Amino acid sequence: MSSIDVVIPTYKPDDKFLTLIERLERQTVKPDRIIVMNTEQKYYDRLIYGSHFQDKYKNVEVYHISKREFDHGRTRHMAMKRTQGDFALFMTQDAVPVDEKLIEELLAAFQDGAVAVAYARQLPSKESGVIERYTREFNYPVVSMVKSADDLEHLGIKTYFCSNVCAMYRKSAYEELGGFVKHTIFNEDMIFAAAVIKSGYKIAYRAEAQVVHSHDFTNREQLKRNFDLGVSQADHPEIFAGVSSGAEGKKLVKQTADYLRKTGNRRLIGRLYIQSGCKYMGYLLGKNYKKLPKRWIACLTTNKEFWDNDNRMKASTRIDVTKGYGKTEEEQKMRKEK
Repeated sequence: MSSIDVVIPTYKPDDKFLTLIERLERQTVKPDRIIVMNTEQKYYDRLIYGSHFQDKYKNVEVYHISKREFDHGRTRHMAMKRTQGDFALFMTQDAVPVDEKLIEELLAAFQDGAVAVAYARQLPSKESGVIERYTREFNYPVVSMVKSADDLEHLGIKTYFCSNVCAMYRKSAYEELGGFVKHTIFNEDMIFAAAVIKSGYKIAYRAEAQVVHSHDFTNREQLKRNFDLGVSQADHPEIFAGVSSGAEGKKLVKQTADYLRKTGNRRLIGRLYIQSGCKYMGYLLGKNYKKLPKRWIACLTTNKEFWDNDNRMKASTRIDVTKGYGKTEEEQKMRKEK
């Protein structure tokens, strides 16, 4: 029988995290170990203080790191190295299993020996707005599918779509492909998924495996989140430059607007367009972050620690309006001195 470990990165965990642990322990296929990679111990201790959490869940292992040490790829890779199972299920602290068959359904996808990773369907919470609910349905449809390199022509970048909100990995394939990129601002799941596809493996979307996970971001939050997305794609042109991504975004906006008209929610179309504009603006700025001043980047990103730990921040380019091209601060200083 296959052994399975669960990995959960946490930062300021709340009651949803406790619910997640409880539901994982009630699964029809139980995890052997639950590895928690927690950022900033004081917040974790504050949640579980006096709860006898560790006595109740003896298979939970907790490792603490500082916020400065956290990285989307490296932290998860560190956790994977601690796993001992045949499969590792990565989740986020705010993803709650809908039922007791989440692990069972994800595991079923690996009956196909070519599947290296399988990810779950994300359902909106009851508090989600109309636009967020439709977006979840668009990205996580009711029908399961298995994606391979043959799908690149018609699916484009969606071939690489995978989410570590809830995704299970075949550990042997993970190790063979080198694992998550060790330093990335965002998108470690899709970067690895691209390696999966390009290596001849497959990615399974398992609609039968379901978690509740959604966010109603503000326009500013959407812009900042998509800025980080753009940065991750700019840093990996070998993956993202050759596949179409804009068409998928336009399709989502068009179909959402049509849905709002049909369901009597025309009043929300303006909000949709503003929200979509913020997403696209953030994405474009992220794709071109090398031309931006450091202070802009600091305001646009959701992950300031990434830039603090990255030497590229020191060489971030500024636009020289007199010449019409980017120069590093050092180059501008030298030109002024001349």
